[in-house]
Amino acid sequence: MTALDTSTPVAVVGAGTMGAGIAQVAALAGHPVRLHDTRPGAATQAIDGIRDSLRALAAKGRLDAGQAESAARALRAADALADLESCGLVIEAIVERLDAKAALFGALEAIVAPDCLLATNTSSIPVTAIGAGLRHPGRLGGLHFFNPAPRMPLVEIVSGLDTAPATAQVLADTAAAWGKTPVLTRSTPGFIVNRVARPFYAEGLRLLQERALDPATLDHVMRTCGGFRMGPCELTDLIGQDINAAVSRSVWAAFHHAPRFEPSLLQQELVDGGRLGRKSGRGFHDYRPGAPVPAPRLAAPQPYPETLSIHGDSPLAQALASRLQARGVAFDAAPAADDARVARAGDAVLYLTDGRSATRRARDLNRPATLLLDLALDPMTAACLPLAAARQCPEPERLEAVGLLQAAGFDVAPIQDAPGMVVMRTVAMLANEAADTVHQGVCSAADLDLAMRLGVNYPLGPLDWCDRIGADTIGTVLAHLRDSDGERYRPCAALQSAIHSGKPLHDA
Repeated sequence: MTALDTSTPVAVVGAGTMGAGIAQVAALAGHPVRLHDTRPGAATQAIDGIRDSLRALAAKGRLDAGQAESAARALRAADALADLESCGLVIEAIVERLDAKAALFGALEAIVAPDCLLATNTSSIPVTAIGAGLRHPGRLGGLHFFNPAPRMPLVEIVSGLDTAPATAQVLADTAAAWGKTPVLTRSTPGFIVNRVARPFYAEGLRLLQERALDPATLDHVMRTCGGFRMGPCELTDLIGQDINAAVSRSVWAAFHHAPRFEPSLLQQELVDGGRLGRKSGRGFHDYRPGAPVPAPRLAAPQPYPETLSIHGDSPLAQALASRLQARGVAFDAAPAADDARVARAGDAVLYLTDGRSATRRARDLNRPATLLLDLALDPMTAACLPLAAARQCPEPERLEAVGLLQAAGFDVAPIQDAPGMVVMRTVAMLANEAADTVHQGVCSAADLDLAMRLGVNYPLGPLDWCDRIGADTIGTVLAHLRDSDGERYRPCAALQSAIHSGKPLHDA
């Protein structure tokens, strides 16, 4: 292991929320820490805040009192960059502008020792560009923490074209010694997390724009059916609509306006209207005092259908059968049907979405009473299932389908007939972007899934999720989405390879 010795002084430039958080992490790891900011008094104020935070953690029993006091003593404000000359690592956490970062590292190169490592906490600017003007760019790498730095476990270790392998290794080992989980990535737009996460926001926002469902129902479905910690509306409200939109625009521009990264007009309207989320009081949801908590739109209770049948042994069919049995609801077990149906309730026939709309599938099958179910992370335990009906489906058959799902203990979220539905459409695009990212050599498959679980709290890594439900299923969903909505949904080469080879996506 090549982590920096704890006797090595570490400097952090930028005393904002992120810089202060990084300084706290380094101090708790045992390093002497120097915090610098160009704003008079900002570093001292930040250190006072860190010390208060450390003592509060100790008072609550979340941190050893001696460790808290030792870390508090390790922090010192640096009035000038020249005060950082003895440091062995300098981490930049200043404004997200290339010119400012490049100028800072140029100044630091004239101050620190030749063996001092330089690290940028940028979330979107290429490390190669930041270090382009340095005499020794090999000692510069990315050390991308996630907010809040003291609590979030993930750190992306970013290598530009000139970053020396030894630099990346020391940064990774040091992050691990600080109690973080490092993942290695090349300096490409968005690195791992900010690139691969774009479809989570983008597909949800497109569904809203298509009026398939409302924000409260979208968030509810992604949490209770998809297993995500937060839905896209509440998460972007937490991040800040302006910040999330800016990252989306940055990634879209960096990928030469590829359709899959196209920013949301709906989100931009929120930004233009000052509805930035929690920090402004309103975003997709209303956070002002006294505002009602938004409720999802769920189907009213319906009686059990007189006849129920479960077809085949797919995971969804098995879950429906098990949940009905647990509730004492009688049903017929039927063999798998040629049309891949999952269940039948009276005249209503239910299928797992394959990327086609229910209306198109009803036409293809010549069966008007066609209804679609969404992908669930775990259909045995999911609290809610979205249900979409073909436009030609009669109302009695819609209600029978609702009654079947409610009999199995699901809340039912009726949505408009959108291709790919909600969770399936999102997961398919996440898996496609993840596969393309690994295929381009940005990172390893293992690091990608780890980054998405730790960086944005996904219940499964996108590649693991794809391997669980099958690359062929993801490919079929994307092919049908592409038929209806264009090149945005084109399956990437790595996904197509996994489909043709039959190998798990991790091995494709």
